[in-house]
Amino acid sequence: MVREQKAIDRNNAVISIKGLKKAFGDLEVLRGVDLEVYQGENLVVLGRSGTGKSVLIKVISGLLLPDAGDVDVLGQSVEHLSTRELMALRLKVGFSFQNSALYDSMTVRQNLEFPLVRNSRNLRRKEINREVEDVLDAVGLSQTIEQMPSELSGGQRKRIGIARTLILRPEIMLYDEPTAGLDPITCIEINNLINEVQEKYKTTSIIITHDLTCAKETGDRIAMLLDGQFAIQGTFDEVFASKDERVQSFYNYNFTQ
Repeated sequence: MVREQKAIDRNNAVISIKGLKKAFGDLEVLRGVDLEVYQGENLVVLGRSGTGKSVLIKVISGLLLPDAGDVDVLGQSVEHLSTRELMALRLKVGFSFQNSALYDSMTVRQNLEFPLVRNSRNLRRKEINREVEDVLDAVGLSQTIEQMPSELSGGQRKRIGIARTLILRPEIMLYDEPTAGLDPITCIEINNLINEVQEKYKTTSIIITHDLTCAKETGDRIAMLLDGQFAIQGTFDEVFASKDERVQSFYNYNFTQ
């Protein structure tokens, strides 16, 4: 399936990365990464486990500092921001964690209220309720509002995790392995949700995955991370038309097992 590209402003890079390097001790993970992500775009970053995909989005969100290079997000140089400025930027960048990162001791309602109340202290109860109900409706789980996370399926937990990120209305969404550990039907539901979020909330997204079905269904553009650098970028078909054996072996592992 070829996805229709909607409202992507290729003259407006909301994330711009040049020469990014990141190492942990002697282990070089990112070795001079260059990347631009445009307003309204779903960019999928593909790569094998341990290639630095998750490190990349942690640097973008300011959870890790780069060793070298420039990382600009929404016009701000992340590595040069003060703690207060970085906290303000993070409110505009939603991070959907691989494990959903829900508080087990809180109901779904309380999980969604927590970031909203912490960052918008002047909201009235009516406004809080409306925001919670809106994002729950957006992810199709209004009926779970009083449930505990332990009562939810893996796919439902993923959806609630996305809802909790959306409640602050971020301009950028970072998805870390959104379909990991899910059955095929639930993976389709999550892929559809990522596209629905892009359309409804006009977000720019980076989707970290090694799931090629997820990549094909959600990505306006694909960037393949190999040996610490982006080896190839383009549409799904363009990337996997490459003769690079590393790219072909990744495709074959996903689709011929």
